[in-house]
Amino acid sequence: MSEPRTPGPIPEVTHATSTNRQGTLAVRANDQGLPTDIRVDRRELRYGAEALAAEILRLSRSAALEARARRRVELAEAGITAEVLDRLGLPTRTEVDQRLAAADDADLSPTTWMRRV
Repeated sequence: MSEPRTPGPIPEVTHATSTNRQGTLAVRANDQGLPTDIRVDRRELRYGAEALAAEILRLSRSAALEARARRRVELAEAGITAEVLDRLGLPTRTEVDQRLAAADDADLSPTTWMRRV
């Protein structure tokens, strides 16, 4: 039998960053879904406040999902069982990848509605 593992320190909060396709907007959020840092390139301002707010919200959700998956890994490494992690609602890496892929597929709208004349 293997010796019991000594749990390492568990950070109080886990963060992740999500960036838009163009790299002009980045949102860092914690595992609770709260944005902790927002970086906006001036080019994003041309789309207006409503579009910018919607994109910030989308990136916040994406970053929070990633942070929750990282949190799951940290807690698992500290010795928390998969059953408890599931009850906490922390997603696995596979679940995160599937959700983000589905969100990317749903968001295949063009970055501009302008067309050549």
